Amino acid sequence: MLKFRFINLFPIILLLGIHINTVYGQVSPPGLGKAKTASWSVLGLRRKLDSAGTKEALTYIGLGTKSTPDDSNPFHKQAIWVLNHEVYHKFAPNQQYSYALSYRRQNVYDETAPYHNEGVEQEFRLYGRYAYTFKLAERWKWKNTLRQEFRKFFTADFHKAEENFQFRTRLKSQVNFKISDKNKQELTLSAEGLFAISKLNKPEDAWSSFGYKETRLGFYYMTDIPKTPLRLDVGYMNDLIKGYDQVDFGVHYLAVDLIWNLPYHKH
Repeated sequence: MLKFRFINLFPIILLLGIHINTVYGQVSPPGLGKAKTASWSVLGLRRKLDSAGTKEALTYIGLGTKSTPDDSNPFHKQAIWVLNHEVYHKFAPNQQYSYALSYRRQNVYDETAPYHNEGVEQEFRLYGRYAYTFKLAERWKWKNTLRQEFRKFFTADFHKAEENFQFRTRLKSQVNFKISDKNKQELTLSAEGLFAISKLNKPEDAWSSFGYKETRLGFYYMTDIPKTPLRLDVGYMNDLIKGYDQVDFGVHYLAVDLIWNLPYHKH
């Protein structure tokens, strides 16, 4: 009941606002499907692309693991690995767009116990996003983001997957609170709604209907590591998947990002 009440309130939350700082934004966990708990870890490289500080690129590799729907060990099963490259451009004081290319290799498991591995699904993803940031006070910011994705799927040997391709729309709102200027310590709270339509290969060649898929709630602590170029993000995500009632209050994620920040170097 709590899950559906939140879903009904999501548009209101989005309008009221919750999101922030892309320069030091965390790498949100991908959805890993049905489970009780999951983990997500990232090693990344962020590089300034101009002397004005308006353009930057983030490249990262991410690894996800998860439990089954019957246990709570977030490291029980290999779930996904991701290679992602995204370029950001802050073209106005409070506006930014980005575009990205991503490759993902995700393990697929039976939906019933003992949850045997059925194989691997590959995904190639293109996406772009637009973000608008409000500065609410000296320590508070609020950013709303629209992200549009195209996702193409293959089996492990590049044959047709059950789902051919998908168009997905993501609406995210996040509030950022600056704890201290020392080490750029911040807290973030976010809410994101995901909506999609798919072209299917199986059980028949057809389109699905466009609709709501899930809501992701996130809470992160972020800080620079003293005397290094490294940024550490530690967080929690709760994934509320439509129609997944086998667990209470969604899938619980533990997430850790370690990002190496490089300054701009003129060639």
